[in-house]
Amino acid sequence: MPRRKDPGPSVKDPELYEKLRDEGNSKEKSARIANAAARQGRSAVGRRGGKSGDYDDWTVKDLRRKAADLDIRGRSSMSKQELISALRNH
Repeated sequence: MPRRKDPGPSVKDPELYEKLRDEGNSKEKSARIANAAARQGRSAVGRRGGKSGDYDDWTVKDLRRKAADLDIRGRSSMSKQELISALRNH
């Protein structure tokens, strides 16, 4: 197995960060989750979420607005399903 590169001092829980990266999450998403877990505890982070409606219920306009907030490239030409996928995997 290749040696892992140190994620740097901005990642507060490197073990969780690497696990999330191994699962295929982006560097940004892995760092956000790892830092939230270090700050609030892993079990607290695991209980969060579920307050927003399902992306399938959103309009394309709303999905594009959310994608713009997250600076997802190519959003203007994406279909609804492509937007949903990009938002879920960001």
